[in-house]
Amino acid sequence: MNRDVIVNFDVLNKDALLIVISGPSGVGKDSVVKELKNRTGQFHFVITANTRAPRPDEVEGVDYFFVSKERFEEMIQRDELVEWAHVYGDYKGVPKAQIEDALASGKDVLMRLDVQGAKRIKNLYPEAILIFLLPSNEEEWNRRLQARAEEQGTDLDMDIRLKKVREELTALNIFDYAVVNADNELEHTVDTILAIIAAEHHRLVR
Repeated sequence: MNRDVIVNFDVLNKDALLIVISGPSGVGKDSVVKELKNRTGQFHFVITANTRAPRPDEVEGVDYFFVSKERFEEMIQRDELVEWAHVYGDYKGVPKAQIEDALASGKDVLMRLDVQGAKRIKNLYPEAILIFLLPSNEEEWNRRLQARAEEQGTDLDMDIRLKKVREELTALNIFDYAVVNADNELEHTVDTILAIIAAEHHRLVR
């Protein structure tokens, strides 16, 4: 045996991944991301800026950066955002500094975005792994939206929501995975997402 020949078995992908959790309003993106934060410290979480009012359980600088519409429009003018969208009367966007800090962390980078934002990130970062969250069925989705509207004391225009979700479902072809986030199955949803990320690190060809 020639012991001078070196065999390199170090073939696993150890590069950090950019993972986007997305899907229509009401599929539980926030709940999934919170559970991922509780489960593991392996991710750098990108925090997006948002002009809507915070929900009762949301924390500034942890869930979102809550800013005024005037401040957000100033960020647009100054080119401070990687991507942004105007959805249901409010702005959402990802500050450039957040992406730069995330990519420098060496950890897998995880982002929570609406479908429009996910499309833009895929254009900017083609290597990003896009995960589309779904409810079990339309009835479950309607129930979640109604519960949120009641909690916030707001009116729910289902015609607008239905038109929007139909548009968002046409974007499924740009996503890499679809994961059902059923009621009372949050842990299973997160287990599935963690399994996807582990599999991506074992992929030989990206």
